[in-house]
Amino acid sequence: MSSIFKGSPYRRPNDLEAGSSRSVHSDDEEQEFSDGPFHITSTKNAPIDRLRRWRQAALVLNASRRFRYTLDLKKEEEKKQILRKIRAHAQAIRAAYLFKQAGERVNGTSIPHPTPAGDFAVGPEQLASVSRDHNFNALQEYGGVKGLSELLKTNLDKGINGDDPDLLKRRNAFGSNTYPRKKGRSFWRFVWEACQDLTLIILMVAAAASLGLGIKTEGPKEGWYDGGSIAFAVLLVVVVTAFNDYKQSLQFQKLDDEKRNIHLEVVRGGRRVEISIYDIVVGDVVPLNIGDQVPADGILISGHSLAIDESSMTGESDIVHKDSKQPFLMSGCKVADGSGTMLVTGVGINTEWGLLMANLSEDTGEETPLQVRLNGVATFIGFVGLSVAVLVLVVLMIRYFTGHTKDSTGRREFIAGKTSASNAVDGVIKIITVAVTIVVVAVPEGLPLAVTLTLAYSMKKMMVDKALVRRLSACETMGSATTICSDKTGTLTLNQMTVVEAYVGGRKIDPPDSSSELPDTLMSLLIEGIAVNANGSVFTPDGGGDVEVSGSPTEKAILNWGIKLGMNFSAVRSGSSIVHVFPFNSDKKRGGVAIRLPDSKVRIHWKGAAEIVLAACTWYHDANDSIVAMDEEKMVFCEKAIETMAAGSLRCVAIAYRSYESEKVPTEEEQLARWALPEDELVLLAIVGIKDPCRPGVKDSVQLCQKAGVKVRMVTGDNLKTARAIALECGILQSDADASENNLIEGKDFRSLSDSQREDVAEKVSVMGRSSPNDKLLLVQALRKRGHVVAVTGDGTNDAPALHEADIGLAMGIQGTEVAKENSDIIILDDNFASVVKVVRWGRSVYANIQKFIQFQLTVNVAALVINVVAAISSGDVPLNAVQLLWVNLIMDTLGALALATEPPTDHLMHRPPVGRREPLITNVMWRNLLIQAVYQVCVLLVLNFQGRKILHLDHEKSIEHANDVKNTLIFNAFVLCQIFNEFNARKPDEKNIFRGLGKNYLFIGIVTITIIAQVIIVEFCGKFAKTVKLNWKLWLVSIAIGFLSWPLAFLGKLIPLPKTPLSKIFSRKFYGQRNRSSRQKE
Repeated sequence: MSSIFKGSPYRRPNDLEAGSSRSVHSDDEEQEFSDGPFHITSTKNAPIDRLRRWRQAALVLNASRRFRYTLDLKKEEEKKQILRKIRAHAQAIRAAYLFKQAGERVNGTSIPHPTPAGDFAVGPEQLASVSRDHNFNALQEYGGVKGLSELLKTNLDKGINGDDPDLLKRRNAFGSNTYPRKKGRSFWRFVWEACQDLTLIILMVAAAASLGLGIKTEGPKEGWYDGGSIAFAVLLVVVVTAFNDYKQSLQFQKLDDEKRNIHLEVVRGGRRVEISIYDIVVGDVVPLNIGDQVPADGILISGHSLAIDESSMTGESDIVHKDSKQPFLMSGCKVADGSGTMLVTGVGINTEWGLLMANLSEDTGEETPLQVRLNGVATFIGFVGLSVAVLVLVVLMIRYFTGHTKDSTGRREFIAGKTSASNAVDGVIKIITVAVTIVVVAVPEGLPLAVTLTLAYSMKKMMVDKALVRRLSACETMGSATTICSDKTGTLTLNQMTVVEAYVGGRKIDPPDSSSELPDTLMSLLIEGIAVNANGSVFTPDGGGDVEVSGSPTEKAILNWGIKLGMNFSAVRSGSSIVHVFPFNSDKKRGGVAIRLPDSKVRIHWKGAAEIVLAACTWYHDANDSIVAMDEEKMVFCEKAIETMAAGSLRCVAIAYRSYESEKVPTEEEQLARWALPEDELVLLAIVGIKDPCRPGVKDSVQLCQKAGVKVRMVTGDNLKTARAIALECGILQSDADASENNLIEGKDFRSLSDSQREDVAEKVSVMGRSSPNDKLLLVQALRKRGHVVAVTGDGTNDAPALHEADIGLAMGIQGTEVAKENSDIIILDDNFASVVKVVRWGRSVYANIQKFIQFQLTVNVAALVINVVAAISSGDVPLNAVQLLWVNLIMDTLGALALATEPPTDHLMHRPPVGRREPLITNVMWRNLLIQAVYQVCVLLVLNFQGRKILHLDHEKSIEHANDVKNTLIFNAFVLCQIFNEFNARKPDEKNIFRGLGKNYLFIGIVTITIIAQVIIVEFCGKFAKTVKLNWKLWLVSIAIGFLSWPLAFLGKLIPLPKTPLSKIFSRKFYGQRNRSSRQKE
């Protein structure tokens, strides 16, 4: 869905492969790597041309399978065209209505009376003509938003009744807030796509030809085995592949549904309740705050500085201000600034957003850097395999037609002028079948898909660990994270705030809710300031019971403190009218409200960061109920109080007010919207200290990150001293010695540095206090320029640029706004830092599992290719036939991926440094393991191929033909068992104990068990199909012994010391060194 929001002002402009802020590597070798089509370090916002380039460079025999879960570039273009059409259609309808309205005004015609819908005096068509078509005249005819609410039986203050019968009536009359979704692909569609593999098509054609010839020469009873067995093997590969892909598709669909299910607050029965976006009905009253998504079409009831980003609907990035003259709100848009409440008038398919969503199919395809790199690996292996297959084909053809190919009895298979045409064609088909099957084994189409399988599995399990993945590549990138820039509130702390200290009337009151010590006027002003300057609400049940407080944790803490002081929230709010609101701003760290009292006087209340509000105060209200000038002594007293509370890890908030001349307040709505509330000459009322305890276990999580080579940095809007105290408590700062100037910085100091200074400071800094969202963005950019892979947490709308700029943006699921979530890659559902650490583990697990699978698959590739090629060239025959190779392909491709790509993460992963994004996929450890196993398998099986009859004493068998069949069956059986044993080795490439954690991986055990059972059935009962014969128990023991030897070999191999520099870099340096020397010699 990201393409829909391309016009949004929250998005980072001109992001070339998400590398605009990344340092340029001057090293020729690095430059050489980065120029390759398969080297994309980050696919976040990568240009379409670059994505198209690597697709064109890939050798692909089955495009539908290889590129299934990558971005469909053609569909992306189609989606943009649909968007343009729908927008143009909506704008044309609006223009027509405006033209019609102008005509009606001239002719004096009136708007038609509303048509009833069930129990309501207005129907969905009339509501659509008002809201979707922005028909202001019709709205006025209905009596404005108040008249419309009466027609919809809605109380603008208390909302709808909200009981089940009421909700059912509204859904029946106006529809639900859902839209028809395009059906996902069926299982048979996946079967059809799997059948489109070019190699499998060639094999099916060969099977059909072999079937026809076999029946013709040997009769229907015996002649169908050769062709039929190949056809059955191909069918098995197709069905297993399709089932695997279909299962993944359902998983992605489920995760996509989870992403769309936004939760928000509505007012029902006078109280705020949280519901799913799908449960909104026409008539609902919805509070809107900065960063929220407009959940349905509606009319503005009231708003303060409300600005809407309509880029998702209009394609224009302009912010539209909403007021009584422009009250129409469109579903799917985002609140860019301010706050307000809306009356829902259209839901689901009756909204423009619903029409848009119904016409767009969600594309779950997405690039991941690992997918792109694995396509490069698959392409390289594919070229090698194709070359080998062509070589085998040519050699076998030459040997066959020159009479050097002999059957099992030693007779020549082809004699010029004597061999019949049908026999010659049959011989050629068998040769082509072997060559094509080598291609099937050699071209690992499942290699890039193993990434998707691992990511799909990880995404599902991460949901259990409270992390919802929005971008597949984020799972993978998280394994490379070198630093995490974390918010403090709610992430490192519990977000359960309470006022524990209070300074009121120029002195400390203890306990903080002791109202008896406060004079009446001061108490009245303080309670007024708490009640009117609040974005939360207080609901008191009619029949008594506990008071319900809603809002942000800070708001709730202050409101609860106000209630303890004796505040009657609704009575205070109704005692004055709000003139203008300055919503809390994370840059200015304060929020204010202007109210008009019953005597027409105007009072302005401010609340915010204690030292910032205090700096604007020139007076204070003392304990004698007098307003006294703020002298230096009292200022020092207040500053000391703030420092003491901050050192005790308390969040400090100051509450102040001032009176204002009524005649200076703008009267025009447009002027009022632009009016900047006066913030000087304030009278200080109170300074409160709010406690937000650290989350249990957060210190252990931080230490785990530090052991894993991931530096945790705290970025908070709180006072630097508060941040320092919390950082010490959380373990981000180890001791007071760490809490030095080098590790601590304020946002304003950081932003005042030059770019180069900022990079140097960013490297050292552990805590940033009083930071604005822009400071967080600058920190992310500086760290990325230093080559760090940066993960950032954020919850506010203004965090969107930093979340978007970071390699991994982590939005908070509870406190996070929709804008923050929209720009993130992963949503932390419980806002807990421990969940962020779990995401790091899963990211490393993804990378580790892919490497396990690559090691396993390349071992099979190398062994199968070498065995068949050497045997074909030397003797003209291959020990592994088409059906056997197809079974091996199934083991290594689909079943191998399932077994190894779904290995759960272990603590061992967090005891190693992050995976470098430019590190080679095949490490030195993998090369060592791979070569040991491949060389062992090739040597043993080739010895068996050429000397097997003698070694196994098969010369006394009843016939040479039978002896060869036993030998070839043993080779096939030993080869498959080698892969099964090697699958255990692949689980732990760098650990000596390959069985650790095996008991927890039921899927691995199940797949290995199924593979063994299937192998026994193929050898013992499917001789006609697989060209095998039954083996006696001694030969089964020999096969098992050959496979088992791979375990001690792997153990001994892990004792071999390895160079730290990757082999690929060593060879590339030698290559570039020779190339540079030769170029210098030419000069």
